[in-house]
Amino acid sequence: MIAIFSDTHSGDGHQLEGEALTAAREADTVIHAGDFTSEAALEAVQSECDLLYAVHGNADSAAVRERLPTARVVEADGVRFAVTHRRDGGETGLAMFGRSRDADVVVFGHSHRPTVVETEDALLLNPGSHADPRGNRPGFAVLEERADGTALEGEIHDPNGTVLESFELEVRHER
Repeated sequence: MIAIFSDTHSGDGHQLEGEALTAAREADTVIHAGDFTSEAALEAVQSECDLLYAVHGNADSAAVRERLPTARVVEADGVRFAVTHRRDGGETGLAMFGRSRDADVVVFGHSHRPTVVETEDALLLNPGSHADPRGNRPGFAVLEERADGTALEGEIHDPNGTVLESFELEVRHER
C-alpha cells in the first residue's frame, strides 16, 4: 500500500488520526507533498512510517527546507511518482513537471483541496490536507495493487475512512 499526504501544518506533531494514522503506519511507502511546517511535525510523521518520501512546501521552516528537496521522483509498485508542493501554471504546469520526469502520477499539495485530474501525460493527485482542510474536505490518498497486478486502485479518504473519490492507475513501469 502507498499512502499519500500533504499540508500537515503543525508546530508539534503529525496530526494524523483515525484511518489516516492507520494508513501511515501500514503503508509500505508514504509520500508527503510538503508543508509539515515544523521539524517536529516532520519527525512525528517519520516516526509513524516505515518509508517516507517527502518534499518541502512554502510554509515549511528553514530546518525542514534544509532536510527535504523541493521536488523528487519516487518509484513504488511499478508506478513513477513526481512529487512537488506546488507548480506555477496550474494543471498544465503540473503535467509538464510530470512529463519531464516520465511520471505516471504527479503528487502535489498547497491548495488543501483533494483533487484527481487525468491528463494526457499523468494523473495529477492532490491528497488534500487531513489536518488543516481550510474549507475543503479533509483528505489523504491510498493506492493498493489490484489482484491481477496490472493496476493500482486509488482512493481519496477523509480521516475517518469515508471514500471521497476513487481512481485507477495502470502500471506501466517494470518492477
